[in-house]
Amino acid sequence: MSKKKLDKIEKVVIANRGEIALRILRACKELGIKTVAVHSSADRDLKHVLLADETVCIGPAQSVKSYLNIPALIAAAEITGADAIHPGYGFLSENADFAEQVERSGFIFIGPKAETIRIMGDKVSAISAMKKAGVPCVPGSDGSLDDDMVKNREFAKNIGYPVIIKASGGGGGRGMRVVRSDKDLEESINMTRAEAKAAFNNDMVYMEKFLENPRHIEIQIMADGQGNAVYLAERDCSMQRRHQKVVEEAPAPGITEELRRYIGERCTKACIEIGYRGAGTFEFLYENGEFYFIEMNTRIQVEHPVTEMITGVDLIKEQLRVADGQKLSIKQKDIQVHGHAIECRINAEDPNNFLPSPGKITRFHAPGGFGIRWESHIYAGYTVPPYYDSMIGKLIAYGETREVAISRMKNALAELIIDGIKTNVSLQLRIMNDKGFEKGGTNIHYLEKLLGIQEK
Repeated sequence: MSKKKLDKIEKVVIANRGEIALRILRACKELGIKTVAVHSSADRDLKHVLLADETVCIGPAQSVKSYLNIPALIAAAEITGADAIHPGYGFLSENADFAEQVERSGFIFIGPKAETIRIMGDKVSAISAMKKAGVPCVPGSDGSLDDDMVKNREFAKNIGYPVIIKASGGGGGRGMRVVRSDKDLEESINMTRAEAKAAFNNDMVYMEKFLENPRHIEIQIMADGQGNAVYLAERDCSMQRRHQKVVEEAPAPGITEELRRYIGERCTKACIEIGYRGAGTFEFLYENGEFYFIEMNTRIQVEHPVTEMITGVDLIKEQLRVADGQKLSIKQKDIQVHGHAIECRINAEDPNNFLPSPGKITRFHAPGGFGIRWESHIYAGYTVPPYYDSMIGKLIAYGETREVAISRMKNALAELIIDGIKTNVSLQLRIMNDKGFEKGGTNIHYLEKLLGIQEK
């Protein structure tokens, strides 16, 4: 990849916090780009804030008054003379209004165009766009449900029970309800619609076939909005609790090169057809050898490091280049998969009841060794605030084989010391030592069943 400086982007506002903000800062430094760290009043001591070229406090601890405050973020770009804003993941990263206001204010949004985010952010329009591009989708209502229960029951009958009712504007595991019989259909639709209205201010819902034991497999893509797109293999994110990912790995166990090419080519074709620009992830349920599209994340993912480890591609730097107006620096033939990588999310939470555990870290030691990567903003003396997501780090282990990666992860987890607060390190060790996980290919319900056994 080219290491030359960018033409348009010389200074970037990092509109995020924690480990992803530090990750973006490092990529910017490698490209010779100056950085502006915005932060809430609770985040003055974050690592990237201490390392950035400039800092701006954008509001109090509450996210709605700081990291979700669009005028404050744009003002930070204005007063520092920045050229672009990188949203990271979470917060405003998939907010089309934010992307639009950034561009209208004369700054570069490091991500897709606002209209693309809108299309892919609405599950109904996203599924329609994917079907047109030939991406396989879950059998469903092919549009939003109305109040005609005769028609809705006909949908369910044709799809076949069980079905799942989903909020069109949903995400993060909210706004969905499984229906196993006709007698529960109407109530489930009404309850999901009310929940969607309250959570997302959008009461549009749709119906899909509910797959009983699928895996969660996603395809990482990168596109430049100039007719070029590549896929960077797949990730298996099936180890989940309440729809939240706990462990991710790449490549996915049991996915052949032929299957990878089949689904990857369809994803890149869809990107070119919708004029996609930047990093993105196509998420699929995978069952009995078939892929079923569920949604696209129009941003960098938490689990992007495992893809970087097996492909050697720096996804953040490629995001910056594409936003700068450059064409992709990589072609599909350049992307080769080597070895295996696993990521464990390290959360400040009780490993038994999963309650958040904010507080001061009194002692810290990062793991090391061949193939180990530690992505985190924490340090000894840092106080984990109670206002944000509980994830405080990501531990990534790479090996020539999956078995080697698991072995290295076990060692790294055993080396990791975070005292003063509770963490889920013991849970991650249990997963790494689990025979089902070691075998590979577990479905999305596996971890919850494992935890159920633990709780009895």
